[in-house]
Amino acid sequence: MSKIISFIAFILIIGLVIFIHEFGHFILAKKNGVGVVEFSIGMGPSIFSWVKNGTKYAIKWIPFGGYCMMLGDETFVPDPEAEGEEVVSDDEHAYSKKPVWVRIAVIAAGPIFNFVLAFVLALLLTGMIGTTTTEVGGLAEGYPAEAAGLQAGDRIIRLDHTRVRLFKELSLYLSMHEGEPVEVTYLRNGEKKTTMLIPQYSEEDGRYLIGIMSAGNQKDLNVLQVLKYGTYEFEYNTGIVIKSLGMLFTGKAGLNDLSGPVGMAGMVNDIVEDVQEDTKGESIWITAYWILVNLISFSTLISANLGVMNLLPIPAMDGGRLIFLFWEAITGKPVAKKKEGIVTVVGFLLLAALMIVVFFNDIRKVFFLRSMF
Repeated sequence: MSKIISFIAFILIIGLVIFIHEFGHFILAKKNGVGVVEFSIGMGPSIFSWVKNGTKYAIKWIPFGGYCMMLGDETFVPDPEAEGEEVVSDDEHAYSKKPVWVRIAVIAAGPIFNFVLAFVLALLLTGMIGTTTTEVGGLAEGYPAEAAGLQAGDRIIRLDHTRVRLFKELSLYLSMHEGEPVEVTYLRNGEKKTTMLIPQYSEEDGRYLIGIMSAGNQKDLNVLQVLKYGTYEFEYNTGIVIKSLGMLFTGKAGLNDLSGPVGMAGMVNDIVEDVQEDTKGESIWITAYWILVNLISFSTLISANLGVMNLLPIPAMDGGRLIFLFWEAITGKPVAKKKEGIVTVVGFLLLAALMIVVFFNDIRKVFFLRSMF
């Protein structure tokens, strides 16, 4: 039963983040008079489709992808099933004939809508379960925080030069700077204090700790608090994606750390199984509620991830297309279509090669590594 729940949840999550991304392109195109030839969720053969006002809408069998094909968009490689003849090729409605800032808005709308979705989900998550701030709830005996004189009730506001507002931001920073001395800035009765801590290795936990425990989850937040901490939750998820990319580019993480659709499906399955184990003996509604909470949290991260990744200046992705458009906006001259096409094709091939590597890496991790335990 958990496998079925996981599969359905995975398809819904993937479908939602892709739909919102493509809808961003779609709605900005429509609002600016750009003809949309096809709006598709999924790739490959259609499950079902319909045509309305010259636009083909389709749901396709392969859920990993989607597109919004616009009239006169020469950089788009059309799907064989696209019914372009349904749309009158009128220059007035062609994407390529629109002012450059309109084209920039249409392309940028996809990742921006993903950030909007991530923000809305972060607000929803905060409203459902509250938040855990950086207030110190207790101190582990014999660890640096206790020795430095920190007390329960202190609120940590900064680690070195990094501001922290949520306890998981604090945990993330310490895990990414494991064992390194850290300057801790905290508030006590409104007074700012600073101390230097050197994390201590814990044999029991197998990691370095400073010995601070959370004050616990704050629930029943008012509207302003939900907005405030929901914003922090959104920033946290976006920050994870950016930091992970930084680790990839600096060599602190490798291709083996990347996950694609198969890896994501495995993560969703782990979430469902972990919640079912943790809520064993509880009612089905309690289990369903916490599965939903955890899947919303996961979806927030995935939507933020899609937004960030699409803004990278990689040819064949929105970020790469925006580079060409900004160049046109600055110089007043578009990049030659032949050159742009070559760069886009090369970028697409490199991206496809990376996706293949990630796919087989996912298969190895899911089916080989798990079988070893």
